[in-house]
Amino acid sequence: MNKAIIMCAAVLMPLGAQEIKLPANLEKLAAKAEESVDVTLSGSMLRLAARFISDKDADAANVRKLIAGLDGIYVRSFTFARDGEYNMADVDALRAQVQAPAWSRVVGVTSKRTGDDVDVYFKIGAGDKLGGIVIIAAEPRELTIVNIAGTIDPDQLVDLGGEFHIPKLQVNARFHGRKGSR
Repeated sequence: MNKAIIMCAAVLMPLGAQEIKLPANLEKLAAKAEESVDVTLSGSMLRLAARFISDKDADAANVRKLIAGLDGIYVRSFTFARDGEYNMADVDALRAQVQAPAWSRVVGVTSKRTGDDVDVYFKIGAGDKLGGIVIIAAEPRELTIVNIAGTIDPDQLVDLGGEFHIPKLQVNARFHGRKGSR
């Protein structure tokens, strides 16, 4: 499950726009991990990257438009040789930062059989926009944190999938209120 999330999502480094602080112990996990992924794209880096995305393709043009409202995309992912190489207290410290009233947990999956524990949080933004997304996927041998900071139109989430190590998202068009959908 975590591999799919890596292909699609992220957590923040302590930058002002992010608002979320990564516990110091989590930053040290790269030394213990067999594999680690660190994606840090600030708003200015995203806008620079957008200059290299073609506007001739409709999907690419939508990605450019989405990037314009983002403050950053941050992904931290670690794969370990053995269970228990990271502390769940650090994961819980992250979850404590994404609580109501500013944040809403929209998905929570826990499996006693596999030990998987995945949460998706949306930050409430202005109007019909999101103010950010945080995904925390904790598995016995993998930990992935994704943070997409900034203004996001929910209809554009599908366009962001597959870009910047964010997994492809399957979103029901009816969920987002598109006309003519059943």
